[in-house]
Amino acid sequence: MSNGIYNVPIPKNEPVYGYAPGSPEREKLKATLAELRSKEIEVPLYIGNQQIRTNKKVAITPPHDHQHVLGYFYEGGPEHVTEAIEVALQARHAWAVLPWQQRLAIFLKAAELSATKYRYLLNASTMLGQSKNAFQAEIDAACEWVDFLRFNVAFATEIYRNQPISPDPTIWNQVEYRPLEGFVFALTPFNFTAISGNLPASAAMMGNVVVWKPAPTQMYSAYVLMQILKEAGLPDGVINLIQGDGPMIGDLVFSHSEFAGIHFTGSTAVFKTIWKNIGSHMDSYRYYPRIVGETGGKDFMLAHESADVKAYAANLLRAAFEFQGQKCSAASRAYIPTTLWESVWSEMKAMLETMKVGPTEDFSNFVNAVIDERAFQKITGFIERARQNSANEIIWGGTYDSSKGWFIDPTLILTTDPHSETMEQEIFGPVLTIYLYEPTQFEETLSLIDRTSPYALTGAIFSQDRYAIDLASRKLVNSAGNFYVNDKCTGAVVGQQPFGGARGSGTNDKAGSMQNLLRWVSARTIKEGFVPATDYRYPFLAE
Repeated sequence: MSNGIYNVPIPKNEPVYGYAPGSPEREKLKATLAELRSKEIEVPLYIGNQQIRTNKKVAITPPHDHQHVLGYFYEGGPEHVTEAIEVALQARHAWAVLPWQQRLAIFLKAAELSATKYRYLLNASTMLGQSKNAFQAEIDAACEWVDFLRFNVAFATEIYRNQPISPDPTIWNQVEYRPLEGFVFALTPFNFTAISGNLPASAAMMGNVVVWKPAPTQMYSAYVLMQILKEAGLPDGVINLIQGDGPMIGDLVFSHSEFAGIHFTGSTAVFKTIWKNIGSHMDSYRYYPRIVGETGGKDFMLAHESADVKAYAANLLRAAFEFQGQKCSAASRAYIPTTLWESVWSEMKAMLETMKVGPTEDFSNFVNAVIDERAFQKITGFIERARQNSANEIIWGGTYDSSKGWFIDPTLILTTDPHSETMEQEIFGPVLTIYLYEPTQFEETLSLIDRTSPYALTGAIFSQDRYAIDLASRKLVNSAGNFYVNDKCTGAVVGQQPFGGARGSGTNDKAGSMQNLLRWVSARTIKEGFVPATDYRYPFLAE
């Protein structure tokens, strides 16, 4: 019998380890990295209680050492996708009726396993498989993933507690928050292990069953996440991990009558295609699917003439070049007053001269490799086209080398054309374009920022002038779903800065907040009358 009204543990953000020389966490992480490099793993498909190995294996290689094989993952065919959907639907009823506190306990346990037993394995698999340095892996794979689990448990509890009033003592009003009918499809990106885990886990937490397709370049850490969830007690069939040809999987998922929703992070172009695909199948669905997506960004950092130069320069470099700019929130365009440029550039240049590029196992490297050859070719194509544009000057970097890994040096482009290609299009790499404006044109520059990009994900202003901050906040109100004042435009923390943007950047359903979890439930209102009427006549009918 379950007859308590339960309080879940109060969530706190997971402390971030520093990995300084001589620290115990540094030694443990280095040992785990060495262990993972010394062996090869096999990542199966997880469908129900089965771990399936097919006749198609794909190598997992570090982006910074693409000749070294870390292991292999198996790709499935149409029959495996169909089986994953059917297994999920078979598991749905038992999972949906499980008491909420029993369901949430699984994810609280997963959080503790991730913060302790699996912390270094999560970080090392992310460092090797996705070429993140130690700090970037720590804030992502360990801390943000743990934060998503803990805070989402608290948010779910708040949702369940949100009940209507019953002012009439003869009536009791209630709301049930049911999971969606059917199954949810989680399509997750390579760049954040935490996001890859959160997209299926948040939907499952609310009682849904999930078919999960991670990015092929994130399969190592996805495998670790699946191990953690299984050890935490996640029942078979609740989250099914599959891999295979993307369009094939999409066709089977989006044409299924029991498709209930998609939780997506990826490119804007792919999300638009998915939306069209769903729209074309509306007549075959039993219900309107939930479509939740966080997509691209062309994120800006604006300096006002009152800005703290050193702070702006340091935060701009961090926002542009951490994880090689492979963040949808990464600073990709900067607007700097002509009167500050000389001092800003002096500060940036001094810091860039100390910025090292190389493999993640060398902890002195700030910049590592981009994710794969396709990304390498795309990013270097932007650089070469920018080089041919007379409006541009490459003032730093512009160099790259793919012989050992997919390395692209931090690249700064100074442009006189605020609508040049690298000012407008998402690059998803270590390329920052800078436009200089006259201080007297500050308000016009705000309008320029707003209309330059179809995206509206993140943006920042650095200023010591409160009037300028207020003006920018108002003029750029629709330009960024996450707006930062005197801080870099990356690094949203779960429970502190719910993350998401609008326009071409997605549905703005704010991962890391109650708002996102509400998309994965369907409310049912219940009204119980204790003294029901016994006559149809109302008082107004009397003579």
